[in-house]
Amino acid sequence: MPLWDALAGLQVRIDDYALQRRELPLTGWTRVTTTVVLQGDGETGEGEDVTYDAAEHDGFPAELMLAGTWTLDDLSHRLDDCDLPDFRRWAFESAALDLGLSQAGTSLGEALGMPYRPVRFVSSTRADIERWLEHDPGLEFKLDATKEWDDALMRDLAALDRVRVVDLKAYYRGTSVDLEPDPVFYGAVAHAFPDVVIEDAWLDDGCLEALAGAEDRLSFDAPVHSLADFDALPIEPRWLNVKPSRFGTARGLLECIEACNERGVRLYGGGQFELGAGRRQIQRIASLFYPDGPNDVAPSEYNEGGPRPGLARSPLPPPEGVGL
Repeated sequence: MPLWDALAGLQVRIDDYALQRRELPLTGWTRVTTTVVLQGDGETGEGEDVTYDAAEHDGFPAELMLAGTWTLDDLSHRLDDCDLPDFRRWAFESAALDLGLSQAGTSLGEALGMPYRPVRFVSSTRADIERWLEHDPGLEFKLDATKEWDDALMRDLAALDRVRVVDLKAYYRGTSVDLEPDPVFYGAVAHAFPDVVIEDAWLDDGCLEALAGAEDRLSFDAPVHSLADFDALPIEPRWLNVKPSRFGTARGLLECIEACNERGVRLYGGGQFELGAGRRQIQRIASLFYPDGPNDVAPSEYNEGGPRPGLARSPLPPPEGVGL
């Protein structure tokens, strides 16, 4: 039975909803997210809008007509009429799923008949990873490549044998993390890290040719908001970074996960600097569907400062409790 079919008929009673804005000042910017808190029958369900532009959290819709008793499928169709961007749509959909599961006294794993498993996670950073390794020698990493990377630095990073994913950030535009596609640089990355997953490489202008021999290590993230997007890629990737909020709907997320599993595509979870319930939820989803991947779902405390005592270590234990 398709995964969504196991959830589509789940009933959720919504009486009202509230919004919680969170902010975390960081060097050079402030991270802002908005949590949708659905309330009904004495339970609450949460979902987090992880839109990066802080200004877009102003004027968040506070009066959508969602009160009533719905199936998850019917509520999702109702949200079709609200013209919400994917990240915002996911906030409402994940909150509804969280609420419906809580009202039913069950978890996502129980509803799908799947066990939660320990979650391997990596740390995503641009900082000096040797400082992190002094604190936790077993920590693994997902690193954003930058134009400052030269051959010597890449050799040093590779020699540590702790880098599992290198992100080339080719599909971002007008952000502080943009990296201009460069076939020479791509070839150097593929050569320096012969066993590492290479994420979001540009595939035109000689870049795919520069990655010859590494095709089975190419992964995608930013271009994929649906199974149709995944199928439209000019190659057949063997890896996918799954960020639930990119898909907008629970149905779209599960459809893509299911198709990738059937095709033997390897999955891992991605984080988006969640400040609230969203981080817990992506960890739980990883625990069900890709617990052994190089999951960029480290606890939120990893985003709030450098290495220090008290940080959780990989793997995270299987989650407990009801809801999403």
